[in-house]
Amino acid sequence: MSETLVSSLSLDELRDLLQQAGYRVEAATDPVANVHYLRSATSGLAFDIRPGNRLAGDAEGRFADVAFVSILQVNGELPRELVNGWNIARRFSRLQLSGPFLALCMDVTVVGGVTRSHVRAHIEIWDRLAQELVVYLREGLRRPEANGAGPGVERDAAASERPEPSIELAGPSSH
Repeated sequence: MSETLVSSLSLDELRDLLQQAGYRVEAATDPVANVHYLRSATSGLAFDIRPGNRLAGDAEGRFADVAFVSILQVNGELPRELVNGWNIARRFSRLQLSGPFLALCMDVTVVGGVTRSHVRAHIEIWDRLAQELVVYLREGLRRPEANGAGPGVERDAAASERPEPSIELAGPSSH
C-alpha cells in the first residue's frame, strides 16, 4: 500500500497533520505583513509555522515549503560559540542570533512530492530539536565559558559585573 505524494500544502492540511501528531494549533495572521500562519508549542516552547514559496501554477493558499520558527528573547550576552556549537552539531535546524532575539528555524519542503508520513516525520524532528534546544541552552549557559571565563580561567572584574545571560520566550508581538 503506497501513500499518495504531496507536492504542495495548505495551512489547513498542515494544521490537520500537526493535530494528528497531538499538537494544539491555532491560525494566526501577521498584522504587519498580513500573512497567515500557524502557532503551536511543544514542552512550553511556542513556535510558528510560516508558509514559504508557492510553485508556479499552484492555487492560492498552497505552498511548497514551510519554516518552523521559535523566537526566544536573550537577556544579557549569549556567547556566539553556544550558537555556533548548535549549528555545527545539528543537521536539520539552525540557530540565528539577531540583537536580543535567538531564533530556532527548520525548513520543511515538499518539492518533488513527499508522503504525509514524511511531513509527519519532520514534525517529530522539530519536536525533538525544540526539546533539545532547551536542554542545550540551559547546560551551555551554566558553563564558565558562557559567562565570560575560559576553561580554568577566573572571570575578570568587568565580566563579573555583567548580568548572567538568560533566555525567555519572546511574545507574539515580537515575531
